[in-house]
Amino acid sequence: MEPREGSGGMAISAAVVKELRARTGAGMMECKKALEETGGDIEAAIDVLRAKGAAKAAKRAGRETREGAIGSYVHMGGKIGVLVEVGCETDFVARTAEFQQLVHDLAMHVAAANPLAVTAEGIPAEVVERERRVFEEQVKQEGKPEQIRARIVEGKLKKFYQDNALLEQPYVKDPDKTVGELVTEVSARTGEKIEVRRFVRFALGE
Repeated sequence: MEPREGSGGMAISAAVVKELRARTGAGMMECKKALEETGGDIEAAIDVLRAKGAAKAAKRAGRETREGAIGSYVHMGGKIGVLVEVGCETDFVARTAEFQQLVHDLAMHVAAANPLAVTAEGIPAEVVERERRVFEEQVKQEGKPEQIRARIVEGKLKKFYQDNALLEQPYVKDPDKTVGELVTEVSARTGEKIEVRRFVRFALGE
């Protein structure tokens, strides 16, 4: 198919629009507009669509998520098991294949990545303080100048949150995005607020 002229004067091929749709799940016109904004750069267009999806999801933050589903995943021949509860606004969305797939993918991610909590705020304060003390001792032992030690410790804590808070972890099936970004993308496509409420992970012998 021949490239089509966009409203911004840039020729955007149907193949590139199709690829962007497949990678983001956004509508055809949204994809075309994002490609026009970024001069046909598909990676930059993905960032544009993610930002717009995040903005729309933020507007839905105050809505209630009374519907949803509980998903499960068992791994390594029964040695690891996960239950995860994900909320949405309507039973209609809860029963869609996309929402059910998200719930399954989140349970699988928890099995693989072993987060401590859904969000950084959910990590127990005593765990955070223990890590902080360890980091403070590390920078002290490394002989870092006292005036920059606090900043280094905060950087290490930020990395700790990224490693251990579910929504901040790189998604195991696509490490270029976080779990939070995955949830936001599905929320943008369904038009509903989606909330990871809680999870539990069982490991044999623990």
